[in-house]
Amino acid sequence: MDLFDDLPEPTQTAAPAPAVRSQSTNEEEEEEEEEEEEEEKRLKRKREDAECHTDKKEEEEDERGEIKKVCKEGLPVLKGYVAARRGEREEMQDAHVLLPDMTSCLSALPGRVSRVSYFAVFDGHGGARASQFAAENLHHNLAKKFPSGETENLDKLIKKCLLDTFRQTDEDFLKKASSQKPAWKDGSTATCVLVVDDMVYVANLGDSRAVLCRMETTGGAEDQRRSVTLALSKEHNPTIYEERMRIQRAGGTVRDGRVLGVLEVSRSIGDGQYKRCGVISTPDLRRCQLTANDRFIILACDGLFKVFSADEAVKFVLGVLQEGSVEQKAGLTEEELRFEAACQQLASEAVRRGCADNVTVILLSIGC
Repeated sequence: MDLFDDLPEPTQTAAPAPAVRSQSTNEEEEEEEEEEEEEEKRLKRKREDAECHTDKKEEEEDERGEIKKVCKEGLPVLKGYVAARRGEREEMQDAHVLLPDMTSCLSALPGRVSRVSYFAVFDGHGGARASQFAAENLHHNLAKKFPSGETENLDKLIKKCLLDTFRQTDEDFLKKASSQKPAWKDGSTATCVLVVDDMVYVANLGDSRAVLCRMETTGGAEDQRRSVTLALSKEHNPTIYEERMRIQRAGGTVRDGRVLGVLEVSRSIGDGQYKRCGVISTPDLRRCQLTANDRFIILACDGLFKVFSADEAVKFVLGVLQEGSVEQKAGLTEEELRFEAACQQLASEAVRRGCADNVTVILLSIGC
């Protein structure tokens, strides 16, 4: 499924059958009949256009109505849950950020936008300083560059904002790292989910990932629903052809699937010693509009995906959400308790399956 193809196809209206003309030997009668036929076709086209417009309007109203049935204010409600495990590592090098309401960081919102949310996972390597720096600074850089006021092409402005934000955060960290004695050599992946009203923008570097669980109706007598797993991010490692070519053009080499035989990712924040070898901080950007059928987003570092496929992780979470009764806690609904349990159990299961790496999971529920 193309995540950018987020508009329904226009309603198709069947073309009318062509009128059958009677034969006449009188040229004037033929001309009159032709004029009448053209007028009739013109009126029919006018009626068809009006019907098509009405069908499209009704279809759009039905779609809006479907979302409003799920979410009273017309926008999905987002809640983030996080679980972090150190695994067998000596230190925790992951970092994360949950900002369900980012509006307090913004000076002003773009016209017609009522909500901005931000969630991110950073997986550090060579130390925890790059991941911590990104967690503390990237969303502030994003807030400074975020579009405001009346905007004609918000998608284009947000794309530019995200690209500029990643570049600025990388430059700021590299400047700080190079000023240290000895210089810091830390680096970090980054996978950030920015939600503007009901539109999700994902920017990622490296091998942390984001996946969406969307429920689809299978049809049939029982009208059952099945889960569909949609990838919201793209991995960046030196074994991918385009990544390897860029590294080699920059004078670097790829050995044993790593840059210079050492670095596992081909894009990152930090890693100053590899920037001259073609390692860049330009994120891959994807966009996806949320629907009434979307259940949750999993945002996690590669520690989870070393032992879970994306589809397995989605089905594991669904299994926990569908389990029986849960222990009640003050201030939390049953739905919130289920999502919290699913997030914690998913991270713990990754460790149980033998992942020795740090594991950080953000589970983002989508509902009312």
